[in-house]
Amino acid sequence: MSFRYEIRLSGEGGQGLVLAGKILAEAAAIYDDLNATQSQSYGPEARGGASRSEVIISDEDIDYPKAVDIDLLLALTQESVDKYYQDVKEDGVIVVDEDNIKQLPTGPFKVHKVPVIRLARENLGRALVANIVALGVIARISKVVSEDALKKAIEARVPKGTEELNLKAFETGMKAYSEIE
Repeated sequence: MSFRYEIRLSGEGGQGLVLAGKILAEAAAIYDDLNATQSQSYGPEARGGASRSEVIISDEDIDYPKAVDIDLLLALTQESVDKYYQDVKEDGVIVVDEDNIKQLPTGPFKVHKVPVIRLARENLGRALVANIVALGVIARISKVVSEDALKKAIEARVPKGTEELNLKAFETGMKAYSEIE
């Protein structure tokens, strides 16, 4: 049985969602030998404007590279959850930053509240690695890409000298999801 898994990472520019999407796609394609596409869009302001990254992972050829039936939505801002929750499929999952999302969407999907940005800031001293914390949460929820593949992709993709910090961020996200589950 073939599968196609669509992930949308959404928030605002400067949160590292494009990098997170690239890491996710590379982990799937390079280290787990799956097919993956990654695309991104953001508002005219690079930092602070709306931002999203989409990743499609499949064990077959991907004939349409746009996410239209979202399996997992990460929303780090209220604007992003309000804009994209309706694209999540029935039985899909929405992960929201619990400190930034005050109005939770309702529908035939599951919503997980995780303090992604706070975990990065308080546990690692840098809100900048919230994107990698989110990848740890996504890895545990979706299980579509192996944790080992994601660790290898993180080491290969993050700026040199930050590998250890980013791997700790990934572990923080995985642990946080395990604790709320």
